[in-house]
Amino acid sequence: MIKEISADELRAKLDSGADVFILDVRQPEEHAEQAIPGATLIPLGELEERISELDAYKDREIIVYCHAGGRSANACMFLQMFGFTNAVNLRGGILGW
Repeated sequence: MIKEISADELRAKLDSGADVFILDVRQPEEHAEQAIPGATLIPLGELEERISELDAYKDREIIVYCHAGGRSANACMFLQMFGFTNAVNLRGGILGW
């Protein structure tokens, strides 16, 4: 089961200073057009080879987003397989943001 968060819930977390890690799994050109401030870009196709970059965040909530929520849902499932139990999909992706 993939956990989800709404854009409003994420804004509230960020406004309250919550310690969350935001992961953008879109392509670089999409990220350059619009991104959530502070997000780290690791395109979905590179996630498997770059997963070690996320090891330091394994115990933190990781909010994952893409364009509309499909790629990020896949990324959350992948992360969960590797023990990232706090991976949360941003419902609606950047479109919902």
